[in-house]
Amino acid sequence: MDLGLKGKCAVVTGANRGIGLAVAEVLAAEGADLALVARDAEALAAAAESVGRHGTKVVAVATDTTDDAAVTAMAERVNAEFGAADLLVNCAAPASSGVRTPLDDLRDEDLRLEIETKVLGYLRCARALAPGMRERGWGRIVNVSGLNARLAGSTFGSIRNVAVAAMTKNLADELGPQGITVTVVHPGYTVTERTPEKFAEIAAARGISVAELEKGLTAGVSIGRLVTAAEVADVVAFLASPRSVAINGDAIAVGGGVPGQIYY
Repeated sequence: MDLGLKGKCAVVTGANRGIGLAVAEVLAAEGADLALVARDAEALAAAAESVGRHGTKVVAVATDTTDDAAVTAMAERVNAEFGAADLLVNCAAPASSGVRTPLDDLRDEDLRLEIETKVLGYLRCARALAPGMRERGWGRIVNVSGLNARLAGSTFGSIRNVAVAAMTKNLADELGPQGITVTVVHPGYTVTERTPEKFAEIAAARGISVAELEKGLTAGVSIGRLVTAAEVADVVAFLASPRSVAINGDAIAVGGGVPGQIYY
């Protein structure tokens, strides 16, 4: 299927690794030009080199999305390089710890950081780039959130992800009539380049082996294994394409399915 992304300009935040990098790779493979956004300039440059092998224009724009002025400058750079952004994939956020934090240990400053980065960071990027989409009468915004929006276990993870889903729906209703759809995807535990290190940390915190951790996580996935970042990226690429116009404001789970639960 031709997704119709050739020549489109896509901005992907958190593009230096993990799901963000995987999304950038598949969008470039589909013919989109890319502005890669993340805080780590060195890692971002390496990501841009990798994504550039697909032959489309790729620009690295080191940006801290918690800084409104920095996001504004990023949008200005995108407009200068590409005219305007057609697509925005928001993926710049700290990963969930995967460990339940007791009430007495929940710190206000940790929640502020989660909101500042994942909720307000996503909002800043949408606010900065949506005007160009409005002018063109077409656009796609895809917010990468997480299944903690539907599952208890990480208090702050649930708060931030539910907030992203609520923001998505509000933006979708506002921007939809202007040709801009806004959707949110909820990954579960996703296999990325950092998975071995991450699983070792979580297993140590829980006092179990990595094998026990992996067995427990896999038991909670309907397909019997963890989804990879590339597989999440495939769904994001469809939502970022003209072919996804029938989906707006909705949340799409991309964790391989949760046994026993019905969502309707």
